Amino acid sequence: MSDFVILTDSSCDLPAELAQALHVTVLPLTFRLNGKEYKNLLDGSNLSFEEFYLHIRSGVPCTTNAVNVEDFKAAIELILQSGKDVLCVCFSSGLSATYNAAKIACEELAPQYPQRQLRAVDTLAASLGQGLLVYYAAQKQKKGESLQAVADWLEENKLHLCHWFTVDDLQHLKRGGRISSATALFGTMLGIKPVMHMDNDGHLVNVSKARGRRAALDALVDHMEQTALQPQQQVVFISHADSRADAEYVAQQIKERIGVKEVLINYVGPVIGAHAGPGTIALFFLGTER
Repeated sequence: MSDFVILTDSSCDLPAELAQALHVTVLPLTFRLNGKEYKNLLDGSNLSFEEFYLHIRSGVPCTTNAVNVEDFKAAIELILQSGKDVLCVCFSSGLSATYNAAKIACEELAPQYPQRQLRAVDTLAASLGQGLLVYYAAQKQKKGESLQAVADWLEENKLHLCHWFTVDDLQHLKRGGRISSATALFGTMLGIKPVMHMDNDGHLVNVSKARGRRAALDALVDHMEQTALQPQQQVVFISHADSRADAEYVAQQIKERIGVKEVLINYVGPVIGAHAGPGTIALFFLGTER
């Protein structure tokens, strides 16, 4: 394995056991619920995913925080002191200050460790979209590719990492300022579900609407069918905000319609879930364009 460490943040939403198997170091983001601060840990050990979504469904407000510069510096310096280089693979700058914190940390530490390589990549991705890029980076590292080669691949391919998702409750998008109160009200009354994606600037964008939950889930698969690159050879990730049955429905559809063989399903973690809300389903794959 190449002599560098991949450092990411917990908005990647990878299963904890997979992150461990990939030898990825994960810095936890934090969230505040009912006046108490928790770490967004991949294994949910600070607060289980089920309990988190129970609170959100009951209307408990939740705020989130990015990893700050000092947190990144502390984690990076530990790796540097062990004699290894560091590749930071970060949450979208379009949604969080995490990437900027990682970049500043690298810039401040570089003069102290001139013999080491330090690089931060803005994935312009979130949840298991970020996680899928981390997964590909780790696979390339395992094959012996250099830090520079892996970072260059990420930069060249991140805009091929497609995020398609739908939410079940429009009120969470309203609270986050994504849609107006009137749109949320009438959309809820009519059973309208938005079909959204992450654009090339790492922002969430409403693309279309579907009448009903099943139609919205099918629309995610439609988009994959239209743009996926060699889907039969891909690992596809699906994240869900406490809606496992719907995630499994999407997985079954892409296997039947597109021929995808390997699908990983995991929770949307609290930091993303606080904004998207319970019932969110997101599909991630490599495509011709976002």
